[in-house]
Amino acid sequence: MKYRSTQFLITILMAALFAGIPANACTSIIVGREATQDGSVMNSQTADGWYDANLRIIPGAIHPDGTTMPVYFGLLGDEPLPPMVLGHIPQSAETYTYFRTAYSCFNEHQLAIGESTIGQKDELKTFPGEGGAILTIEQLMIIALQRCRTAKEAVLLIGNLAERYGFLGSCANDGESLSVTDPSEAWIMEIMGTGFDWTPESGPGAIWVARKVPENHAAVLCNVSRIDIVDEENPDFLFSPGYKEPAIRHGWYDPASGEPFNWRKTYAPETGPWSPSSMWVRGRLHYIHKHLMPSKKWDPYAETDSYPFSFAPEKLVSVREIIEIFRSTMEGTPFSMEENATWYIPGENRNLLKSPKATPFPDRATRELLNIPYMRPIAAKTSYSFISQSRSWLPAPIGGILWFSLDLPHFSTYIPLYAGTSKTPESWSTFEKENFSLDSARWTFLLVSSLANANYQRGIQTLKSLRDPLEEKNHRDFLDWETEGAAFARRAEEIPREWFNQKAHEKMQEAHRIYVEIAHLLIREATIIDLW
Repeated sequence: MKYRSTQFLITILMAALFAGIPANACTSIIVGREATQDGSVMNSQTADGWYDANLRIIPGAIHPDGTTMPVYFGLLGDEPLPPMVLGHIPQSAETYTYFRTAYSCFNEHQLAIGESTIGQKDELKTFPGEGGAILTIEQLMIIALQRCRTAKEAVLLIGNLAERYGFLGSCANDGESLSVTDPSEAWIMEIMGTGFDWTPESGPGAIWVARKVPENHAAVLCNVSRIDIVDEENPDFLFSPGYKEPAIRHGWYDPASGEPFNWRKTYAPETGPWSPSSMWVRGRLHYIHKHLMPSKKWDPYAETDSYPFSFAPEKLVSVREIIEIFRSTMEGTPFSMEENATWYIPGENRNLLKSPKATPFPDRATRELLNIPYMRPIAAKTSYSFISQSRSWLPAPIGGILWFSLDLPHFSTYIPLYAGTSKTPESWSTFEKENFSLDSARWTFLLVSSLANANYQRGIQTLKSLRDPLEEKNHRDFLDWETEGAAFARRAEEIPREWFNQKAHEKMQEAHRIYVEIAHLLIREATIIDLW
């Protein structure tokens, strides 16, 4: 596709895009197989920050004995410089095909991993170039997707490698939580460093714990530690052998006290944006629990410790429901910025009317002008998001589904991709921040989000008029694909790789084309209606 760009487009986009909404705070939702509508295990993530959103599929390979692989710092795409090699580790004999993004998320065996940064005490932080730690969470996720088939395997591999080579915090030098799922199980893993001066000779280079999510439960990760007491005798817990040692060394825990060791209260900071006191965290926990368990009275201002590790949703959860949550603007809660009273202006007969500029995503200048407190939506300045489904009763190539979306979910659309997909369109894996082009899917989605948000009350309706029919068609077509796939299975035939690629290309290119059309409509409205 070739489309003409203008300075007018670039000016509008750049002004809205980089206007200063706080970011770098991802949200993940896990749903066990007995809590989903179709029996799949679901995982998800909003990658909130300026990250690499190019979707590439990296093929698996066979590697000779003695092969090593480089490990990098700077894989997120939020740095102005290219990734830097920090060291090398032994390569496995075989690596699997995986879906590559800033935080790589899915592989050919239906293993899915979501990420959400959590706070850790300053004494645990590590820094690139100091000490010996070399493995960031984004690098560990890649290695796990390349080498593992199951969630438990991935948790153990990530933990063991981090202990051996040192965990290096890459997002604000903080800790990390992971949602790790396969067709049968779901785990939450939390990992932290052991200090900036760690070396391989000084002991384990990471501490970590993991807890299995019950099959009939859902769980939420949103930038705060969710694991407290570790039951070391329970097989639903995994942990590093020395997970208490830094606490004992720093005087945060005395084994002689007889008190149980609380991972979250011991290692997580008490204040800051990624702490139990943070309204960034409370708003998201409140909305998601309220959405999935509406009969319970959730206090929007309650401490995060009051929320359970996991819970049983009141109804079975679907992909559409997770999409709805990711698109939410915290409507119906005290955290909705669109409902702030300052958006209401005098109309006829002194009636108050909501300004056509009222938006759930006001930029910093607007918030300061109107005195609107920042209340973080679930997805804010999102580079991409995904929802995965892993289905145990189907062969992995068609059993695994990745619903992928570029940019802010509220304005974007989700494309279904099977685990058997081996190639994506170039337009979805090409983006140059300094060179605007509608040939790039990401630039197109960014432009639509910015234009729709600039005149939100009208712009969101224009966007939905084309997006919603597209999504309905995608869901109908997906059901047809499932029928086609079942026919292959009945004939005991392997589904051709090209079948998966054709489906992916068809939907991704169609979405790109529709969003170019939406951009043109929004530009016309902004130019003719607003300026004249």
